[in-house]
Amino acid sequence: MKTSTIHHHISEPLLLEYAAGTLEEGWSLAVATHLALCPHCRQQLRLMEAAGATMLEELAPEPAAISEDHSWNALLARLNDAHAEPQQPPRPEPVAETALLVPEPLRSYIGGSLESVQWRRLGLNAHQAILQPDGGAVQARLLRVGPGQPLPEHSHGGRELTLVLKGSYISEGQLFAAGDLEEEDDETLHSPVVTGDGECICLVVTDAPLRFQSRLMRMVQPLLGI
Repeated sequence: MKTSTIHHHISEPLLLEYAAGTLEEGWSLAVATHLALCPHCRQQLRLMEAAGATMLEELAPEPAAISEDHSWNALLARLNDAHAEPQQPPRPEPVAETALLVPEPLRSYIGGSLESVQWRRLGLNAHQAILQPDGGAVQARLLRVGPGQPLPEHSHGGRELTLVLKGSYISEGQLFAAGDLEEEDDETLHSPVVTGDGECICLVVTDAPLRFQSRLMRMVQPLLGI
């Protein structure tokens, strides 16, 4: 898959969380999918991992003090733990130009291409597909909105990641196109508008319900699950 130039990348704090393996599944899904599309962020991740490895090598070894309370088996267990391979989050492979529109790891969640998605109508020109129905507070979903359509003005109860897979939209005066990742928090108030040249499909991850300004949207929000 050949994408246009990516202008909006993963922030350094978020990429550090991903490199450390501390992100929950939904956040990791958005970050890993962006990494599959973005050579720049893959390079930044490699630099972070190399710096982390160097810091670990420079740490002084902790002396193994053995007392009457420490058995030989306990010491062996400690040594084995010290040399065990640290768990790492899955690393995405670069996307080939001939790959499907949706790269891994997102492709496995939807069972193939975007044509495989079972969409649920949100309104006249919007659809969604929840990818983690039992994902807890952090929820990942696909959102499809028709060309030229605005989303209702809203803020957030927490963090929101939006990865553009197809098309583009404008938010707070900035254009987000295929491959771009938008990070928002509880201080954001916006009403993104899809550009008029085609529908927009995004991967959206949130950890709290949206806060709509419209009273009508607040009334129907429990039915929509957003």
